[in-house]
Amino acid sequence: MQDHIRYDILAQEALRGVIRKVLSEVAATGSLPGEHHFFITFLTNAPGVRISPYLKEKYSEQMTIVIQHQFWDLKVTDSYFEIGLSFSDKPEKLHIPFAAIRGFYDPSVNFELEFDTMMADNEDLPAETISIAETEEDAPEAEADTEAGDTTAATEAEPAATEGEDGDDKSGADVVSLDAFRKKN
Repeated sequence: MQDHIRYDILAQEALRGVIRKVLSEVAATGSLPGEHHFFITFLTNAPGVRISPYLKEKYSEQMTIVIQHQFWDLKVTDSYFEIGLSFSDKPEKLHIPFAAIRGFYDPSVNFELEFDTMMADNEDLPAETISIAETEEDAPEAEADTEAGDTTAATEAEPAATEGEDGDDKSGADVVSLDAFRKKN
């Protein structure tokens, strides 16, 4: 039976709404509450992503940014967010559609969302799997792209895996996969 309602798309949009809501609250207050900070991984070649040619060349597929102490001009709309960050002491403005986001992680409360975003014909296609995890481990490792003291990091590494090579869950994460609830055509 074909899913005419497309629960996968509805769930993905709802989960991206969590990110939108959190960033909107940070934009409204101008700062992050408590110890919260965010690792956001996005596809740099996704439609609508606007980053400098320097960053595009350095991170040709995906990039992870850290929103913590040093950011400015955070603007959030229904479909994208813009933010100013520093990379090697050089200010950059990034325009990131929510559809381009692959992962969101707040290590202060061990909350993680992962999206398997696929692109075809310059359109965002819904992910086949969406994972929600509350992990017991520290934040995914990110190599700082900036000098010591700058809290903005960017990497092309994949988001932290929640499963070991032997298939055993190594992170203590509770992962919910939509594929478990969907019938394949």
